[in-house]
Amino acid sequence: MAPNSTTFDSVSPTVPSPETKRSKIEIVWKKVIFFAYLHIGAIYGLYLLVTEAKWATWLWWYVIMLVSTQGTGAGVHRLWCHRSYKAKLPLRILLAFYQTITFQKDIYDWCRDHRVHHKYSDTDSDPHNASRGFFYSHMGWLMCKKQEEVTSKGKKLDLSDLEADPVVMFQRKYYWYLAPVIAFLMPATVPWYFWNERFEVSWYVCNMLRYFLTLHGTCLVNSAAHIFGTRPYDKNILPTQNLWVSYITNGEGFHNYHHAFPWDYKAAELGSYYGNWSTAFIDLMAKIGWAYDLKSVSAKMVEKRALRTGDGSWKFDTANDKAVWGWDDKNMDENDIKMAEVTYRGESKSG
Repeated sequence: MAPNSTTFDSVSPTVPSPETKRSKIEIVWKKVIFFAYLHIGAIYGLYLLVTEAKWATWLWWYVIMLVSTQGTGAGVHRLWCHRSYKAKLPLRILLAFYQTITFQKDIYDWCRDHRVHHKYSDTDSDPHNASRGFFYSHMGWLMCKKQEEVTSKGKKLDLSDLEADPVVMFQRKYYWYLAPVIAFLMPATVPWYFWNERFEVSWYVCNMLRYFLTLHGTCLVNSAAHIFGTRPYDKNILPTQNLWVSYITNGEGFHNYHHAFPWDYKAAELGSYYGNWSTAFIDLMAKIGWAYDLKSVSAKMVEKRALRTGDGSWKFDTANDKAVWGWDDKNMDENDIKMAEVTYRGESKSG
């Protein structure tokens, strides 16, 4: 459950007090109409997928969803927004292509909004402020004019790293030429051209249904993963650990950890890849030399943070021999030793 208002306000100073007037929410009706068509089209696409689509279309539909999810998780999120690892030019081009398929804004805009989200999480300066409720944080914000509080904070961010990346700026410059072709024309044309799928089937299955699922998957990170789950690393923030969201998004649902350590390329405390294919993808790219400088959090740092600010749900891994038996245990932290108070010190005596 969400922290109480006193705790929340203490870590989120931009949440308005009762006497502070929030900016008015302005609905953008053309976006409402688009999302209405998307949802109706997705239902029809599901019907066509089950009743008519060829097996090759099923496979193509799944592949497009998978790579677009990597474009979000491994690409715009962990690489460009959080700089949790570095990528060589071939990988940046590939991930920019994947991210364009998602049709979730260009890399530059996505990163700007997401950095604001992390710096002012769940306040009125957060683009998808979860304190406004599930629907607003999930999709409502996409159908509204951006809040003035969000715009003003976004203008103050340093985005020079994005501006220095030619891949990011090329995609931004030509986004509205690239996106219609890559995100909609290509997915629908391939089944129609190569295995004679009816174009109507291709359009509604590979575009409407696919876009519906990937968009809602991303939105669940902003909504469900800020409401349902545990907070083993920091109980004073709204983001939670939600395994279901992680499965849906290939690794973005370990959200309490991610907000505690946003620069970890794994976006999770994991010893395996369960629920986190994006980490597996990045590790594969590192093995072939396309990804490098992968940043992660030490086990000791995770432990100290969980014990200091967590809600008590973090599980201590005794199998790794991290526990300390007493003063001279080799696993004692140097800072703990230095800060320990030792009274009545005496000299050791021989004999």
